[in-house]
Amino acid sequence: MKVLKFGGSSVASSENINKVINIVKDSSYKNNIALVVSALGGVTDLLLEAGNFACKNNAKYLESFKIIEEKHLQVTRELIPVNNQSGVLGTVKKMLNKLENTLEGVFLINELSPKTSDKIVSFGELLSSYIISEALKNKNLDVVLKNSQELIITNENFSNAAVKFDKTNVAIEDFFNDNKHKIVVLPGFVASTENGENSTLGRGGSDYTAAIVAAAVNASILEIWTDVSGMFTANPKIVKEAFPIKNISYQEAMELSHFGAKVLYPPTIQPVLKKEIPISIKNTFDAKAEGTLITKVSSNTNPIKGISHIENMALITLEGSGMVGIPGFSKRLFGALSEQKINVSLITQASSEHSICIAISNNDVDKAKEAIDTEFSYEMEHHKVDELVIEKNNAIIALVGDNMKSHQGISGKMFSTLGRNNVNIRAIAQGASEKNISAVISHKDIKKALNSLHAEFFENQTKQLNLFVVGVGNVGGKLIEQIRKQQQYLLDNLRVQVRVIALTNSKKMVFNEDGIDLENWKSALEKGEVLNMDTFHNNVTVLNLRNSIFVDNTANENISKLYANYLKQSVAVVTCNKIACSSNYANYQKLKHLAREYNAPFLFETNVGAGLPIIDTLKNLIASGDKVTKIQAVLSGSLNFIFNNFNEDSAFYDVVKQAGVEGYTEPDPRIDLSGVDVMRKILILARESGTRLELEDIKNNSFLPKASLDAKSVPDFMETLKTEAAHFNKIQQKAAANNCRLKFVAEFDNGTANVGLQEIPSDHPFYNLDGSDNIVLFFTERYSKQPLIIKGAGAGADVTASGLFADIIRIGNN
Repeated sequence: MKVLKFGGSSVASSENINKVINIVKDSSYKNNIALVVSALGGVTDLLLEAGNFACKNNAKYLESFKIIEEKHLQVTRELIPVNNQSGVLGTVKKMLNKLENTLEGVFLINELSPKTSDKIVSFGELLSSYIISEALKNKNLDVVLKNSQELIITNENFSNAAVKFDKTNVAIEDFFNDNKHKIVVLPGFVASTENGENSTLGRGGSDYTAAIVAAAVNASILEIWTDVSGMFTANPKIVKEAFPIKNISYQEAMELSHFGAKVLYPPTIQPVLKKEIPISIKNTFDAKAEGTLITKVSSNTNPIKGISHIENMALITLEGSGMVGIPGFSKRLFGALSEQKINVSLITQASSEHSICIAISNNDVDKAKEAIDTEFSYEMEHHKVDELVIEKNNAIIALVGDNMKSHQGISGKMFSTLGRNNVNIRAIAQGASEKNISAVISHKDIKKALNSLHAEFFENQTKQLNLFVVGVGNVGGKLIEQIRKQQQYLLDNLRVQVRVIALTNSKKMVFNEDGIDLENWKSALEKGEVLNMDTFHNNVTVLNLRNSIFVDNTANENISKLYANYLKQSVAVVTCNKIACSSNYANYQKLKHLAREYNAPFLFETNVGAGLPIIDTLKNLIASGDKVTKIQAVLSGSLNFIFNNFNEDSAFYDVVKQAGVEGYTEPDPRIDLSGVDVMRKILILARESGTRLELEDIKNNSFLPKASLDAKSVPDFMETLKTEAAHFNKIQQKAAANNCRLKFVAEFDNGTANVGLQEIPSDHPFYNLDGSDNIVLFFTERYSKQPLIIKGAGAGADVTASGLFADIIRIGNN
């Protein structure tokens, strides 16, 4: 015999019930079937709601009842052919009338005892089992309905009754020995006391009913049909990459179900465990899916079978010097909680016996505090025990697996993974059997923790990077295009999955937690909401995704002031915006400190030399123990382009204008031509070399005439390039006469720095620097005679974007 149990989602509508009927029909060809059913989806909650309204003398109970009534009558009409409906509808209405009368009684006396509550909620399964049995009969199947209340006998602990197995097993065996029908339909959840009073097995009790029946009849298998294809490696609603576990042991399934795997009710396993009856978790809506098979021994070789969690937990810590060496504190603590029927999900105690920490539901905190304060009032009054420390809004995450004890380093791997992703662990518990390693974390970190651990233990070590990109102009647009083209390559070759979660331009922003489609990002952004950087930051914080990276493609000072906020949230920052690193030294140091403190990379390679590995090379020199003595560099691709194209045949104004059109200069060319941009770059290199320097400490030997420096607007500035043409021509002619080329050079030497236009002779490394290229000469203690030279394209949207992309990949490879 097979026992099949269908939950509330499987019998939520006539459409779903027809799927159930087809599954039962297919199973009954070769087997006798015991079919256990839950109440129609949502009905149990409605029954409880109606009872609570009635108890409070609130006439709204009638509204709840009407919804229950209509739901059952509608399902009956849809399942039963019209010519057979009258008798079935009549019985359903009689049952509903009894329910209404019971609710009316509660309403009149304003009292709802656990016994009466059990009677009310029992109607859900009694109604559904009757309707489904009649629907099966109308499919010409050999069916009989048997009320589980006549078979399962319990004590009088109403709402969560304990089964009396000696009498229950005899009743079930006798019934099935005499039964001649192919299919027996039984209501789940419901039972009765020895005195015939209605009782229930607690929420999730329909699973328990099925297990009790399966054990009593020695079923070949217990199939639990639900709305998912088995037990998953993690909650698939939180971890998209989670997948069904093919095979798992009873103990592992119990651990996972205790820690929130809702497809299985924990007590379910107990009756079938002793008889080693397999349990199969199947999907009503995908009947051909393999599902999960629960047996005595798992055939799965992975020592970790699943990652589960319990939400809305609170940590309570009882501590005090008066606890040390004094026996009985634990007994008193748990006794006080037991009297209040408070379930403890996790316990940890310091070896010094100075403190005991427990995890309970947030909902039980007030009750627990009152009970513990009362129990230890004397000790607290005499300062032997401190005031309780209560921390709400936590969660427990758990690694589960039978074979963890035979594999070294799993707990270390778990905690290092959480640490790398900045998930703070508040408490830890691990039994000697090593079937479960549990940790308490902040509720806000659940998603990040589960996804990080799942990637570590179940996936091909793919690292997911989640980008929040500000600015989609020249550089930002190129960056997005580069990411789009390389996404699959990075996934296949580097095992790095890059997702763009958010984008902004100067007016709008768009978020997609699953990743923005980079084929259509422009249209998505057009439909986005109005840009608000406070809202943007709040969204990043709420999403709390692992490996989050804030990417700044702007030159906006206000955006640069936000970096600290992101780093404090353990969000990495990648930027081509030079303002932050060239701001006051204290702010620069603060950002570097926050990056270390919160384990959030702060990368700004493109601040100097666009995509050239200048800053990275400098960092490696310093880290390896070398010391920079001097830096000479041409760091402005814009100015290099301008002076490489400025000659006797061209006007300075025309060359600057051309540089702007081709994207070499900022929209405001004064930023480039004033030398401020180069000052910021040499400042950053000096700071990265270990020198404390401010922007005002750098001498700027400007080549611009006073009229250009005093210009109030970009048009005024551009006009001075025409009116002061003679000034610029004189500079060019002098250099040509000396057989030199003009280069805007930045120098750092012995703690001082300067920038300015220089005439470069033909034998100098800078002389043949063409186009918009940059060049840096590092003179160090190791490179004292011949400098370390880095040379290449130092301007342009493509190379700047590639530098940003390289920083992003660097985080992925870390």
